[in-house]
Amino acid sequence: MKRFATLISQLEATTKTALKTQALVQYMSLAPKKDRLWCLALFSGRRPKRTVTASQLKEWSADAANLPLWLLEETYSVVGDLAETIALILPKADKKYDRSLTEWIDDLRLLTKLNIEEKKQFILNSWCALSDQERFVFNKLITGGFRVGVSQKLMTRAVAQATSKPEAEIAHRLMGNWTPDQTDWHTLIEAENFTADFSRPYPFFLSHALENAPQELGSPTEWFAEWKWDGIRGQVIVRGGDCFVWSRGEELVSDQFPELQKFLDNIPDGTVIDGEILTWKDEAPLSFNLLQKRLGRKTVPKGLLQSAPVILYAYDILEWQGQDVRDQPFQYRRAILEALCDNKSLALPLRLSPSISFQDWSDLEDVRAKARDQRAEGLMLKNLASHYQAGRKKGPWWKWKLDPLNIDAVMIYAQAGHGRRANLYTDFTFAVWDGSDLVPFTKAYSGLTDAEFRQISTWVRKNTLQRFGPVRQVTPYHVFEIAFEGIHESLRHKSGVALRFPRMARWRQDKMAQDANSLDDLKDMLKIYG
Repeated sequence: MKRFATLISQLEATTKTALKTQALVQYMSLAPKKDRLWCLALFSGRRPKRTVTASQLKEWSADAANLPLWLLEETYSVVGDLAETIALILPKADKKYDRSLTEWIDDLRLLTKLNIEEKKQFILNSWCALSDQERFVFNKLITGGFRVGVSQKLMTRAVAQATSKPEAEIAHRLMGNWTPDQTDWHTLIEAENFTADFSRPYPFFLSHALENAPQELGSPTEWFAEWKWDGIRGQVIVRGGDCFVWSRGEELVSDQFPELQKFLDNIPDGTVIDGEILTWKDEAPLSFNLLQKRLGRKTVPKGLLQSAPVILYAYDILEWQGQDVRDQPFQYRRAILEALCDNKSLALPLRLSPSISFQDWSDLEDVRAKARDQRAEGLMLKNLASHYQAGRKKGPWWKWKLDPLNIDAVMIYAQAGHGRRANLYTDFTFAVWDGSDLVPFTKAYSGLTDAEFRQISTWVRKNTLQRFGPVRQVTPYHVFEIAFEGIHESLRHKSGVALRFPRMARWRQDKMAQDANSLDDLKDMLKIYG
């Protein structure tokens, strides 16, 4: 535990990627293999199931620190992290346990078998035997994930350096639904035949937004263009007599899209297709709002299967006849995919994402302007010679999205952030005019600079009308330009609309509250873009 706590301290102490990588490499080289495995699991969201509630931790730590519960709550609201708050208020340890990360996790998981008093005694005894930083880590093992700026890419790089294996191979090994209970370090990272898990997806190839004029990409003859669809990126895997559907977020979503199980009996074993899962009817995509109703379900009711049927709009093929073809040029992979999708005998929820013909870049720009007519977000540009890589890379693929929609709105509620922004108001609710009334329609928490967040936070504290727990109602004064990717009807919202990916584009200090847009303006957008 001491070694893992030191790692967390090193990661929190810097924003430099090289130093974070160095700390991770050292840990992956020196820690016991089981601890390394748990480190990978914790940093990739595979933490143990919670066995103690936040309320219990607050009550027990307040008692241990001889503090009233209200004072702990006030401290928590300032610190912004429960694990850190508890570590700060507890008295100094009077014992010392030298135990591994794995041993602590095993004991925490055994708490499910204990009653409340036994759990409390274990937690109190543990706090008494750990240093401040070890307590913080221990609390984090109970309460949630570690926010230490370790991305999947960074973790992949560190493991690759520690094991002298290629990054692309490590990225593939870390994909899938493995847990420390189902595998070990050797099987996951070191073994030669790591593809024995038939469900394992490939790391997704992600693109950057086009930064300059497309003319700078060179000759149009070297590029392929297709629509950028607004759905859920996924991989359909047919291997070992089974069919698996993975989302880009590394979630196994097969149960949410049972229609895609038809691939099992119609696609050759050893096939992996990358594409976009879309709701689909009458040979056209439906609203993303319909697709959202399918998410997070273990079973999909018959009515929803009929009202929101899905297809896979195929972009790429990554494995064919059991062979990894990612190192083949895109043009080669596309030819395989076209032949597969052109097979009219396949009664599948599968369509080939169509290519867009263009002679020059100005022609393609005219096409891009009509993306919303196709229910698309813009265009994808792919170099015909490109390989399918892992992660987000610049150069071979680009997304050329439409400019976002935008509307001016009035801030009416504010809430403090978390972590390093716990002392700032960063989460805002916005409203538009409906006659003389302001109707809330969206929330946003990104888009401003730290300096702007500090400025608006000072104003919020001085202009609070009412408090509702952590939320403050403020004087309707400030106007913000809200950018968003899409709009759809919503019965859950008072305004009747919901936005896709809302964020603050600008703080319109040049406008008064009465200059903000109206609900009618939103409804006009809904008619055009909904």
